[in-house]
Amino acid sequence: MMPYYWTPTTQQQMPPQVMPPQTTGARPPGREQSYIENILRLNRGKPATFHFSFEHAVEQGKNTKTVRGVVEAAGRDHVILRELKSNHRFLFPMIYFDFAEYDEEMSYFNQNP
Repeated sequence: MMPYYWTPTTQQQMPPQVMPPQTTGARPPGREQSYIENILRLNRGKPATFHFSFEHAVEQGKNTKTVRGVVEAAGRDHVILRELKSNHRFLFPMIYFDFAEYDEEMSYFNQNP
């Protein structure tokens, strides 16, 4: 058991060393990476159906949410959707995002190297 107070016999641990980022295999400057939030931003304003699921439900059997709307904004850990019928806005953490179904062709990054 570790004592909760400092004594001269208690050894202090050194913080871990931070390694500089490696540059091999880095993406070319100005080229977007194909993360979900970047793809959602590319398709901002296009109508789609967004599906989310939650680990803990408020009511039994109510652990999913489907929103018919458009992306207003997307960040690394969240997406802001506007529902088409009601203009109601949702802020969802990306950890709950399952998939999106778009009505029209989706925009995506140039696949040329």
